[in-house]
Amino acid sequence: MSKTRIAFIGAGNMAASLIGGLRAKGLEAAQIRASDPGEETRARVSAEHGIEVFADNADAIQGADVIVLAVKPQAMKAVCEAIRPSLKPEQLVVSIAAGITCASMNNWLGAQPIVRCMPNTPALLRQGVSGLFATAQVSAEQRQQAQELLSAVGVALWLAEEQQLDAVTAVSGSGPAYFFLLIEAMTAAGVKLGLPADIAAQLTLQTALGAAHMAVSSDVDAAELRRRVTSPAGTTEAAIKSFQANGFEALVEKALGAAAHRSAEMAEQLGR
Repeated sequence: MSKTRIAFIGAGNMAASLIGGLRAKGLEAAQIRASDPGEETRARVSAEHGIEVFADNADAIQGADVIVLAVKPQAMKAVCEAIRPSLKPEQLVVSIAAGITCASMNNWLGAQPIVRCMPNTPALLRQGVSGLFATAQVSAEQRQQAQELLSAVGVALWLAEEQQLDAVTAVSGSGPAYFFLLIEAMTAAGVKLGLPADIAAQLTLQTALGAAHMAVSSDVDAAELRRRVTSPAGTTEAAIKSFQANGFEALVEKALGAAAHRSAEMAEQLGR
C-alpha cells in the first residue's frame, strides 16, 4: 500500500475510520482523497486527516488505484451509474455497503474488479472484523490492497462464496447489537437483584470486556472456557442450566437465521 492511491466516495463514520486507520499505518495524506455531498463532513475529514476532499465523486476518483464505495445502500445505484463514465478498467472498486451484490455493481459500473466487504461498527475503534469476497477480475495485488485496507480497522477474512456474506452479516455485521442486548439484560437483572444501576452496569461491562479478552487470547475454544468456569453444582452451572433449559442455543440460531435471511432479501430488493 506504500504507493497505492485511494479514493473514498462517502466520508461518513466508517470511511473516516478507514482513513484514520490507513494514516496510522503510515499512508501519506497525499495518497488518500474523499468526496461527500456534505460540506461539513468534507471539512471535518480534511481537518482531521489532512486529505484532499471533493464535492464531485468523479473528481475524487481521478488517478486512484482503489475506489472505496462508502455510501448508503439505497444510494449505490445512482452513485455507481454516475461515476461509470469516469472509471478506468484497472481501478479496483471496494464496496462496504451492506446488501449490494457484485452482480448489481457490475450492472451499474461495468466489468470492474470488485471486492465486496461486510465490516462492523467496532471498526470505528479499529477493533472490527470484516468478511471480504473478490470477483474473478480482482488480481492478487488488488486482493492484497483490499486486505490491507480493511485490516487497518481490525481483522479481514476472505470468503470463498459471495452468499457467505449473508452469514457474515448475521454473525458479525449485526453481532455487536446482540452483545449490547445481553449487556442491557444483565445490567437490568443486576438491578433487580439489588445492585445500584451504575454498579450493575460497570460489573456487566467489565465482565464482557474481560471475557472477550480471555476468549481472544486463549488457546482453547469458548466451550472449553465455559466449562472451566462452571463448577459442578455451583452458581455458574445454575445459570447455564437455566439458559439451556429455556432454549438459549436454539434462540441464537433462529435469530441469526432471521438476520441472514433479511440480508439476502435486502440484496434482492436493493439490487434492482
